[in-house]
Amino acid sequence: MRAFVVTKYKEPLQEADVPEPTVGEHDVLVRVEAAGLNPLDEKIRTGEFKQILPYKLPLILGNDVAGTVIGVGTAVRGFKPGDEVYARPHQNRIGTFAERIAVAEGDLALKPASISMEEAGSLPLAALTAWQALVERGKVRPGQKVLIHAGAGGVGSIAIQLAAHLGASVATTAGGSNADFVRALGADTVIDYRTQDFEQLLTGYDLVLDSIGGETLEKSLRVLKPGGKAIGITGPPDPAFAREAGLNPLMRLAVAGLSGKIRRQAKKLGVTYEFLFMRASGDQLRQITTLIDQGAVRPVVGKVFPFDQTPQALQSLSQGGIRGKAVIGNS
Repeated sequence: MRAFVVTKYKEPLQEADVPEPTVGEHDVLVRVEAAGLNPLDEKIRTGEFKQILPYKLPLILGNDVAGTVIGVGTAVRGFKPGDEVYARPHQNRIGTFAERIAVAEGDLALKPASISMEEAGSLPLAALTAWQALVERGKVRPGQKVLIHAGAGGVGSIAIQLAAHLGASVATTAGGSNADFVRALGADTVIDYRTQDFEQLLTGYDLVLDSIGGETLEKSLRVLKPGGKAIGITGPPDPAFAREAGLNPLMRLAVAGLSGKIRRQAKKLGVTYEFLFMRASGDQLRQITTLIDQGAVRPVVGKVFPFDQTPQALQSLSQGGIRGKAVIGNS
């Protein structure tokens, strides 16, 4: 089987022959038709997350998949060969930059009927991140005010639509050339991050979804109302994440130190900060499928690369300029 693998951190992906996936009794074997590209893939490739995600090299990258079921384990009841499906595999079982992948049945869902394979391949990680931030943790309700940074990006473009569907008033940061695009997605207020300071223009927000970090995250705390929450998806990781990830005591201490400053700032302002590292969930994908097939949320695919250009496609993420998601396609 052909796949693109990380053989050494910070080096480009290498195409290689790899063993066929092992299909356990609760696994579904999927022929990969499309795979979304994510900043997480690049962070793993460069070794940025190797302390909290200790993968063994060589490693097949890829955190999003859409494809066709070609085999099922003996205990699988919810899927059959021929089903069109999509998933974000469990973080310990990534590897969608390959011809085939075995995915746990519980992490998989039927593909939305109304969209293409490439569109479905763009969705799982970004849509699950938005769902877990806004629905599960943020508990966004009608009339609340939500700020979503980088609204034209992969997570942002889905999060704007979901927040608007939930009845929130949505503000977002984006480049001026993307203002009409993010408004069409459902943003009520658009801040041009190149020429405007969102901290000077926004106040009284219930929730911020931050995908940038650093100074942007610090400023985000100050636009929240008392009791508000900032959810960061690029870090720094917090003690709750360290516990859930089962990190050893030394690593837990180190993680607590990484987020100590921002958590102290949040506490002083009467708000909270949480780090979100999204998790796989077939159940949540099924709820997202309903929203997509109802037309409440639509995937945004900015560019599709052929499978043999996977290394170049991944490196292109750092150049920016792609609305929504970039996807590897086999069609």
